[in-house]
Amino acid sequence: MKFREISVITQEVLSEGGRELATPCRRVAACGVLSNPSASRRPIDDFSELVDLSVAAGEVLTARALAALAPLQPHGYGKGVIVGTAGDLEHGASMIHVRIGLAMRKGARGGPALIPGNAKVAGPGTPIDIIFGGLDDAWDYDAMDTMTVMVPGAPKPDEILLVVAFLGGSRPNARIKGASPAQVAEVVRQIQGT
Repeated sequence: MKFREISVITQEVLSEGGRELATPCRRVAACGVLSNPSASRRPIDDFSELVDLSVAAGEVLTARALAALAPLQPHGYGKGVIVGTAGDLEHGASMIHVRIGLAMRKGARGGPALIPGNAKVAGPGTPIDIIFGGLDDAWDYDAMDTMTVMVPGAPKPDEILLVVAFLGGSRPNARIKGASPAQVAEVVRQIQGT
């Protein structure tokens, strides 16, 4: 695996909604630009090469992002990918939905909650929104946040821009309260008619 470029974007939020933050908030995205080995080829159904590439790249990007997040501990995480225009949306999906989460969970000591992911096909300099979710609890409202990321000049048509991101602290000035897991289970039971 060889990166053409790695960018680490750090965003410190100091105030939101007219209030200084009571607790720190840092959003960090490690963005890796890689050659797409499946670009400009006939459609494929075996994505193992891209999955393996995502795991190796995910380990490097996770380490870079967590180093930039320190001394804060990760509270949320998210991932995204932009496939260059000579590629296929499924190339990106195979990189963020299959096994990259293992590298992210291992680095952050995260739990079973689904890691939000976003994929699209686009040209150089296109932004992507990275959606954060809680490490251990998908219903952790304070970890639900978003960061917009863009790398100038990437991805080229035959490249992939892979993004691994972490949230330190909570969403800026988070103060909404959601339903408890028991309340959610009850609503789902009612909806399903069981």
